[in-house]
Amino acid sequence: MTEDDQLAIEQLLARLCGGAITGKDYAGYFLNEHGEELVFAQRRGEKTARFWHSDADWQMFRVSDHSIRVGSVMDGVITVGDLIINRHEATWLSSCLAASRHLRQKHS
Repeated sequence: MTEDDQLAIEQLLARLCGGAITGKDYAGYFLNEHGEELVFAQRRGEKTARFWHSDADWQMFRVSDHSIRVGSVMDGVITVGDLIINRHEATWLSSCLAASRHLRQKHS
């Protein structure tokens, strides 16, 4: 993938969710089985990532390694903040968080 391709993808994701996504971000995209879209972005040095879900009107959620909760609101329900997500979305989000973890760590 060329730098131009990467820039085009980041710009597309930014327009989609309304967030600021640049070449400084690790970015991820997911389309669930209902046609709902999810976008993830982690900027180097920030303690949290940004997460958007089309079913939540593209509201931005700040997420980190411990943001995904199972059963904290209702038994067996997976949540991120006040948003209920399904198992596939949680798996994708967890993968994005794991892949970008090194960007949240302090560098000396």
